[in-house]
Amino acid sequence: MATKERRGSQAAQTLEIEAKSRASSRTKARLREHYEKHVVPALIKDFDYKNVMAVPKIEKVSINIGMGEATGNQKLIDGAVQELATIAGQKPVITKAKKSIAAFKLREGMSIGCMVTLRGDRMFEFLDRLLTVALPRVRDFRGVNPKAFDGRGNYTMGVKDQLIFPEIDYNKVEKTKGMNITIQTTARTDAEGLALLKHMGMPFTGHKAEVRE
Repeated sequence: MATKERRGSQAAQTLEIEAKSRASSRTKARLREHYEKHVVPALIKDFDYKNVMAVPKIEKVSINIGMGEATGNQKLIDGAVQELATIAGQKPVITKAKKSIAAFKLREGMSIGCMVTLRGDRMFEFLDRLLTVALPRVRDFRGVNPKAFDGRGNYTMGVKDQLIFPEIDYNKVEKTKGMNITIQTTARTDAEGLALLKHMGMPFTGHKAEVRE
């Protein structure tokens, strides 16, 4: 009975998060406006693009939380799902093990984490909060690694602690969780991807972040 009540409460909270996200998306995201007004002209100047359609853009952002400990305590997945929904403003999907590994007590189909993929204004709103609020809350933060591109202009970074997001209530966290954030772009090269994210305000080490209005 308690489990049903907890799931009902989590579902209600997720619906509330999504309702707030839909309400906020009625106005254009601030970071989208910055991209259109400032980043596009800057990239055209940097790379001499002849067509505005050739200017790189961010297509989607994927956030993934892996929970290896969930093999021994599947209830940890519930907390991860709810916290990721709070951070992203969108309900995540639960990721399952693709094969069994006896040494890790892992069975095929077992829940081992959750992930969410953001596009459009939700994506821009998340990135805005990541760059201006969450990353500056990291202790002794000196910037992110500019070499973590995949060779095709896509960037992946790791976050060690979900508590850098102010939406997360410290008193309700059962366990700190790391996450991987992948930013997929239309850039053809890592140099173009780096320039795109730098102009968007990504604080790379060794690079001065752009100041948004």
